[in-house]
Amino acid sequence: MDKPPAIVWSIAGHDSSGGAGLSADQRAADAMGAHLCPVVACVTAQHSSGVEAIFPLPLKQLQAQLAALSEDMPPQAIKTGLLGDVDTIRAVATWVRQLREQHPGLPLVVDPVLGASAGGAAFSNEAVVQAYRRELLPLATLITPNRAEALRLLGKPARHDGDAHELPDLASLLRAMGAQAVVITGGDAPQADWAQDWMDTPHAQGWLCSRRVPTRHHHGSGCTFASAAASAMAHGHVSADAVVLAKMLTTQALRHAHEAGRGPGPVMASATQALGPLPYLGLGRALPWQVQYGAPDGAPLFQPFEPPADGLYGILADSAQLDAAARTGLRCLQLRHKPHEGVQAHIEASAISCMAHGALLFINDHWQAALQQCTHADLQLGLHLGQEDLLALDEAGRAQLLAARGRVVLGLSSHSAWELARAAGCGASLIACGPVMSTTTKDMPWMPQGEHNLRWWATHSPAPVVAIGGLLTPADVERFSACGPAALCVVRGLGPSETDMRERVPPLRAAVQTGRAKGSSPESASPVISLPNPVL
Repeated sequence: MDKPPAIVWSIAGHDSSGGAGLSADQRAADAMGAHLCPVVACVTAQHSSGVEAIFPLPLKQLQAQLAALSEDMPPQAIKTGLLGDVDTIRAVATWVRQLREQHPGLPLVVDPVLGASAGGAAFSNEAVVQAYRRELLPLATLITPNRAEALRLLGKPARHDGDAHELPDLASLLRAMGAQAVVITGGDAPQADWAQDWMDTPHAQGWLCSRRVPTRHHHGSGCTFASAAASAMAHGHVSADAVVLAKMLTTQALRHAHEAGRGPGPVMASATQALGPLPYLGLGRALPWQVQYGAPDGAPLFQPFEPPADGLYGILADSAQLDAAARTGLRCLQLRHKPHEGVQAHIEASAISCMAHGALLFINDHWQAALQQCTHADLQLGLHLGQEDLLALDEAGRAQLLAARGRVVLGLSSHSAWELARAAGCGASLIACGPVMSTTTKDMPWMPQGEHNLRWWATHSPAPVVAIGGLLTPADVERFSACGPAALCVVRGLGPSETDMRERVPPLRAAVQTGRAKGSSPESASPVISLPNPVL
């Protein structure tokens, strides 16, 4: 029996035009596989060109809706939209506090709707803004203001234009007011080519960028974004992953927007369409490299990764093992020699082995030593970095790595949707998805990705994906090869000696081919891959 969908309460306004508010929330939740309980806080009289009037519901009617739901359908996340007045904001805050007594950590996504993009009747006054600051921001798991709303919440004049570099500081100030995570959305900002959101969450910060969808029909995009994030959190995703997934759904909804009325038409999130493209996440306060330096076709910045024909990516602890693997016939090899002592000798010996056998050599961790030593014209050189290593780079290190993109293949690790977005934003040649199985090779907080997440990675990554973590036997390799990765990393499964490798590699190769055949069969086809499973 299928697991029932997660329940999301949306406490928001009814839009008579069907574009925004609870109508958009319903479409977004459906598309994200959540069950939405639409709680009406306000009724609006509006059309596609503006809002004529708003009517906050009597508090008694709001309370009755929430009480009825609490008896039978408690939420796994709450999203708020247009609330209308101070009493409603206070009532919602009280309900959140009460529910958290029974369900600690219940996510609350606050979309501070302080005005309509299309204009018209006022949605808020200073008392409402004060109530948001006092009542809801300290309870919020995530808030999703646009720039003008963020400025109003901070007591500053509202505007959509201005210096983009100001947004990280605005987000920090909003987090200081109590919100656990903040995304300042950039759909209303004047940037022409990219929709740039600033994300500040406990797990990740940075610019999250997607190419703008060329459409004038964007009514309800903010509601769609917040509801998608709430739905993802109801499924168990942390806020950073929820934001990435929400941006993908909002892009999809914009692509399927349609005309309705004389003004901007509604965005249309859909459960029958694949999510929009993965956004790029930048490093620090810089825009993603792919946005700054990438080609219009989105090709990775670094040298392209040509997956080995046998689909095996061997990871070895020293140059002796790496040489044995090369003699065994593996043509994609990584030197993962953790100690600094002796690393230069291992790099040099590994380079000689790989040149002799025509293999691609990746150096893990010691990337600067590799760049300095590996200048052989006929060596295919790759660098592999973990995300911690990537984040630890200073400005000089980032510049040095970026400057090498014309001669090296870059592999980056990823364990979550936001790390996948960051790896893509750096223009990686290949992106590792792991751990696909439980592993003792590294101590890490992540849950195993499993087959579902590996398929999701392979579907949504702009660069080839390699599977890593816990792959020991031919049965493991066959199972995950069917999920569509470009290659599968094998560490302990190769054995320590050349004798072991000559015995183990042939069945591993056969397993790759068997898995690929199964993965390409019509029975394995999945028309729409919706969401990854949570990993934390």
